[in-house]
Amino acid sequence: MKNKFYSTVKNLFLLLMLIPLIGISQTKNVISTSRVFPKIDKQLEFEKALAIHAKKYHTGDVKWRVFQIQSGPDAGGYHIVEGPKSWESEDVRGDINEAHNNDWHKNVTVYLTDRQSSGYSVYVDSLSTVAVGDYSDKVQVTHIYPKIGCGYKVATMLKSLKAAWAAEGSTIAVYEVNGSGEPQFAIARRYKQGLKEKADGFRTSFVDTYEKIHGKGSWGLYMDNIKEYYDDVWSEIIFYRADLSSN
Repeated sequence: MKNKFYSTVKNLFLLLMLIPLIGISQTKNVISTSRVFPKIDKQLEFEKALAIHAKKYHTGDVKWRVFQIQSGPDAGGYHIVEGPKSWESEDVRGDINEAHNNDWHKNVTVYLTDRQSSGYSVYVDSLSTVAVGDYSDKVQVTHIYPKIGCGYKVATMLKSLKAAWAAEGSTIAVYEVNGSGEPQFAIARRYKQGLKEKADGFRTSFVDTYEKIHGKGSWGLYMDNIKEYYDDVWSEIIFYRADLSSN
């Protein structure tokens, strides 16, 4: 009886030790993104086929949030976000199943142009002011491309921005592109109250907020660092389309 008791305690202890490792291995902070562009005269047919596909095949770790791109060089396209998920779940995703694959290629892609892009990004909690799953319907995405070898420096600059974002109440999710082309940070400003948040006077001057935190003249230094460490930067606005997304 005594040996059985000690064996039970030992097994419970081992299980408790494994729980943190299990949690780490299943961290759902990865998203995969795809951008597709329908033929101009087939947009309605594309949307109908996409909505059916998303709701039928994309649930759980592979659920979809579909956005329509409103501005910038990709305006007119659709931004499809899958996840958040873990890298482990991506190992076994494959094409989900044969029916999924057939539906996508036979019923959806027939309405698309040849223009498309895909990639992976990882949510960076230490640079964000909002949780990975705390979404909004309207988002401004700023794409920042560090110069070669300057990724760490740009991340440090974004860390200084986080303090000011938090102070002014901005909801920002920061992603780092992973294994998908040029090094990039994607800054997703989630407008919880809509685009009126962009209006002059909605918030106090960001420069004033930044310098109140980091000291007088700090914003000028930040701008100098942009010129030194950024290779390129551009932004766009995207709108969430619930009718095209997973249930």
